[in-house]
Amino acid sequence: MSADAIVHTEFPKGYTVLFGADGKVIMTPQSVERSSTIKSMQFDTIVSLGRHAKTVSDVCIDFPADEHSAPDLAILREDVRREGKRYSFEDVLLISEVVSTSSARKDYDDCTAKYGRYGIPIYLVVDPYAQEVVLHTQPTATGYIAAHTHKYGTGKLPIPLADGRTFTLDLDELPRPEAEADAR
Repeated sequence: MSADAIVHTEFPKGYTVLFGADGKVIMTPQSVERSSTIKSMQFDTIVSLGRHAKTVSDVCIDFPADEHSAPDLAILREDVRREGKRYSFEDVLLISEVVSTSSARKDYDDCTAKYGRYGIPIYLVVDPYAQEVVLHTQPTATGYIAAHTHKYGTGKLPIPLADGRTFTLDLDELPRPEAEADAR
């Protein structure tokens, strides 16, 4: 499916649409855990980087070879300019994907290889089910050299960005699936 076809396709409401590097289109229902986690990370971007920081969530970013992505969260350079209606991968400082039960392989493996290959400086995998965050740095042609795992509930995780700013992810405030169930 071409990028233009994807942009003009109306997908069912309530589903997240994932595009694999192998050309597969995966549709998965949005979960409360995913939505709550993205909201928590967006709040942390406001606290860390300010209300007007250049961030996007579920917005298509252009990569070479029609490997476009709409990551759960992306932090962009402050001087970023859109090319038409989209941003380029070259403007991305950090990408974060939130693991869902159907996207674990994609988030941990496929995206790690893809984002590393295109030189995304920081790739963050946030897994509400394992209650951990994997911080990938030092991109290479096959992925990342460094991967550090941080457990939920272990305080604030400062993440230095390539432009000198610091994004601080509050690991104590990331929602846990049990907490969602207990709140009902």
